[in-house]
Amino acid sequence: MAINLDNLMGFHHKALQVRTDRMEVLAGNLANANTPGYKARDIDFQKAMKSAQQSSGQNLTRTHDNHIKGSMKSTGELQFRIPNQSDTGDGNTVDVQIERNTFLDNGLRYQAGMEFLNGKIKGMKKALSGGQ
Repeated sequence: MAINLDNLMGFHHKALQVRTDRMEVLAGNLANANTPGYKARDIDFQKAMKSAQQSSGQNLTRTHDNHIKGSMKSTGELQFRIPNQSDTGDGNTVDVQIERNTFLDNGLRYQAGMEFLNGKIKGMKKALSGGQ
């Protein structure tokens, strides 16, 4: 009986990738908290997961063996955040407290996803070894 790892762990792997991408965006927001004119951005996790589940086969077609392999990564989920506070006068829309809390929440969810994925791997190892 063949084990399909994509069916076993594919969803969680994609979720961790979206969480990683979101952490990069949030870290960029925090790094640019004092940059005039910078607009805070975020990734809609639900839309990103739908896109990730549907885009499993979006590799670029190679027409020659010397061409470099490539894949498409959708950035359609990246959106500008609607600010809760009025304009600070320099056009920056980063609210540091919201960014920190969102970063912390995303980090905790990333860690939970990692623990869940680790549990699946341990269960699979146990099954393969016959429970020993």
